[in-house]
Amino acid sequence: MTLRLLAVHAHPDDESSKGAATYAYYRSLGAEVMVVSCTGGERGDIQNDSLVASAMADRDMGGLRRIEMARAQATMGIQHRWLGYMDSGLPENGEALQPQSFAMIPLEISGVPLVKVIREFRPHVVVTYDENGGYPHPDHIRTHAVAMWAIAAAADPAQLPEWGDAWQVQKVYYDRIINPERFTAVYEAILEAQPQHPLLPALEEMRGWMGDRVSPTVTSRVPVADFFDVRDEALRAHSSQVPHDSPFFFWPNEIQRAAWPTEDFELASSLVDTTLPESDLFAGITDEDQS
Repeated sequence: MTLRLLAVHAHPDDESSKGAATYAYYRSLGAEVMVVSCTGGERGDIQNDSLVASAMADRDMGGLRRIEMARAQATMGIQHRWLGYMDSGLPENGEALQPQSFAMIPLEISGVPLVKVIREFRPHVVVTYDENGGYPHPDHIRTHAVAMWAIAAAADPAQLPEWGDAWQVQKVYYDRIINPERFTAVYEAILEAQPQHPLLPALEEMRGWMGDRVSPTVTSRVPVADFFDVRDEALRAHSSQVPHDSPFFFWPNEIQRAAWPTEDFELASSLVDTTLPESDLFAGITDEDQS
């Protein structure tokens, strides 16, 4: 039987900055991997001053981000689905969200398409964000709520029977890939190996505010160093959102492979026996669970 992993993300590009190496790694092992993008990223700003497609971004950001997502999907070799909701944007303090944006739609409406995806794809593992969204973007926070609601609803045969047979997800993980320990370890490794590296001034600045973040709980470290180049190629596909030389994302992979060769997750719930810490998100899932 084939193992299946579903990753539920808020916007196109989130899947590449938060798990792309893991998805490519499991694809290489024969697992099926699907990413769901809850919104189209229509309200995203251009984050790349040298963006070639800036004219299209000004005219049709949502259309451009679909093109970018298709490139990233092909790079990782995964399946992809759009949940179909409007990006909520990141409003200023006191500014109201748009009424039809993803974060404003009731769970019993916005979660229904994800129930359908879960029952059709039948994932053993779901990866998403914690209740704080990883960072406090309204769409990230809502993605957590929608994912957890849909996982529960998909397992209940009394709910939405028109969307197929019930399916019970075995394990749920929260993304913990961007964490202070990883950042510090890679920064110190670059400083030691290449003390004149041009990234170091920017990394030193980021080190300050990254050090103020609370360290998350990490239960599961997946060894994906061989797929860091795939991750970077997938992330660069989202060129409207990520400059090709972004110091936040693109560090020397040969140093990363030595200093921090994993992508990290927190086991949020499990219906199977497993021993922590883990190195495999499918740990504990048996043939009996793969029907």
